[in-house]
Amino acid sequence: MSNKEQQDHIEHVFRHEYGSLVATLARRVGIQYIEMIEDAVQWSMTQALTHWALDKKPSNQAAWLYQVAHRHLLSEFRKTVRHKVILNNEYDQQNIEFSGDLEASLSRELSDALLRMLFLACDDHIPIESQLVFTLKSLCGFSVSEIAARLFVSEANVYKRFIRAKSVLIKQKFNIDEINQSLITQRISAVHRVLYLVFTEGYLSSHPDVLIRNDLCEEASRLTLLLVQNPICNVPESHALLALMYLNIARLDTREDQAGLVLLAQQDRSMWDQQKITQAMEHLMQSGQGDTISRYHIEANIAAEHCMAVSYQDTRWDKIVGSYELLENVAPSALHILNRALAMAEWKNAKQGLEVLQRADIPTWLTRSYHWYAVLADLQYRDKQYKSAKQNAEQAIQLAPTNGIKDLLRRRMANYDTNKTTKTFIVTN
Repeated sequence: MSNKEQQDHIEHVFRHEYGSLVATLARRVGIQYIEMIEDAVQWSMTQALTHWALDKKPSNQAAWLYQVAHRHLLSEFRKTVRHKVILNNEYDQQNIEFSGDLEASLSRELSDALLRMLFLACDDHIPIESQLVFTLKSLCGFSVSEIAARLFVSEANVYKRFIRAKSVLIKQKFNIDEINQSLITQRISAVHRVLYLVFTEGYLSSHPDVLIRNDLCEEASRLTLLLVQNPICNVPESHALLALMYLNIARLDTREDQAGLVLLAQQDRSMWDQQKITQAMEHLMQSGQGDTISRYHIEANIAAEHCMAVSYQDTRWDKIVGSYELLENVAPSALHILNRALAMAEWKNAKQGLEVLQRADIPTWLTRSYHWYAVLADLQYRDKQYKSAKQNAEQAIQLAPTNGIKDLLRRRMANYDTNKTTKTFIVTN
């Protein structure tokens, strides 16, 4: 293994263990020390980069990282008198060694603490934007600058959101061990929402120069997998959300090429990850055991229709139209109407797709967005309303938020200018 490969491996392990390490240490010393804890965990990675030579890589890497972070945090506490109480209690075991049952016990504690911390962060007194930032920073290991880049906000804004979340958590004086079944039931919908947002940001990044963030998709699905593996969090909505993520992850490698984003109709289906699709379908089946249906159930069903279709042309568009109608009732959003109009055009024709938009009550904010103009351009081109279509396509390009989306829209517009029969200006990818 080369030095670069070794560094990539350590960073991969660290990214996966970061949240568990932070959560476990916070469980032991208190959420009020979260920033000192994060520094200690970061220190453990720098030590791993130095000491994990090929012949010295520990058998239990998570335990090694925990031990190093624990000792560093203990050392920092000892530098200040006010932490003396902590040092005199349970947190004075600086010579911990890990083996046998203790390793297994720590492994369970790391996963358990991470889940508890996730539920702690989803306090309804914390704005959703701050919940998201706290989760990305403290549980996913992203720096302030990385989060700012991923969420397309300033670093100052990210730090403000983080401080807001931390302040609420300290004020609430919640101990991680106080996260019980009742609180989990109360907050699990908020946890689902945060994980959905993390995944969505990865799947189509709002960053101006980066189209897809695989690391965000991976982290969101990993945390959701922890939910379904926990007996209390193993609810139908958790399975539906994980199914949705897996179905989309299965197509990730085909969604982007050297030119940029690749639309669903042009993706190479032979490259889709069939193992991930199979796993997704298993979770989708398990999600049907409850009495309620969530947006995650419906969106996963839509994604499943795409993934199970032999070709774009063979997609059961009537089922997708019906799913979007149901989604509009379960989780109302004008964006669902746009998607239903596109699906209707595939099932019937572009004229009927335009009729969906004409009959709908579209809010002003949407009619000023690139989504609206892009869908109008698509349907009008296909209905041979070329002049209006070109004007709307140009408006969509002007309003598009990222270079990647602008480039995609330009390519579709160029296709129409050279071949009026080309289908689909823009659809979901």
